[in-house]
Amino acid sequence: MLRLFVALALPPELRVQLSALAGGIPGAKWVPPENYHLTLRFIGGIENWRADEVDEALAAIRARPFDLTLQGLGTFEKGGRIQALWAGVERTDALTHLQSKVETALQRVGLEPERRRFAPHVTLARTDRAEIPKLIAYVQAHNLFRAPPVRVEQFTLFSSRLGKENSVYVQEVDYALA
Repeated sequence: MLRLFVALALPPELRVQLSALAGGIPGAKWVPPENYHLTLRFIGGIENWRADEVDEALAAIRARPFDLTLQGLGTFEKGGRIQALWAGVERTDALTHLQSKVETALQRVGLEPERRRFAPHVTLARTDRAEIPKLIAYVQAHNLFRAPPVRVEQFTLFSSRLGKENSVYVQEVDYALA
C-alpha cells in the first residue's frame, strides 16, 4: 500500500527563502526544506493497482503554467490548539483551476471527494507544543513575508513514508503543464 498526495514542488530558491523563517519558536517542530510543498490533494493510503489509475488520471490533466506567489504567515487550529504554522499562497484562478482538475480526476477513478476546502499554503512547522504567545508574536513579526513569484510548470504525485523525525517525501511522477 502506498501513501500518496498531489502537490506543487517548490524550487530551491523558494525553499531557501522559507527556511530562513525557521527558528525562534520554542517547542515548534520545523519542516525540513526538502519537504516544503503546496498540497493540491491528499490521497492517503492506496493499493498499487489504484495508484496506476491515479497516475493515468493525473497524466490526462491539461492546464497552463502559471505564477505562484507566497505571502504572509498564518496558523491552523484544531480543538483550541494551534497545530501548524504556514506560509500563505496567493490564490489565483490558475491555481484554483489546477486544483479543481486534480480533484475531478481523482473522483473519476473512484476516490472519495476531499471534505476540506482547498486552503493553499506551505506548512513550515508543527506547533502543538509551542507556547501560544510566542507563536502569535512570531506570526505578527513575520506577517509581511512575501516571496517573488515563481513559475509553476508542473505538478507532482508524491509518496510519503513516516520516519522517526519527519516524513520522507519522494517525487514519484511529474506532470507537465502546457
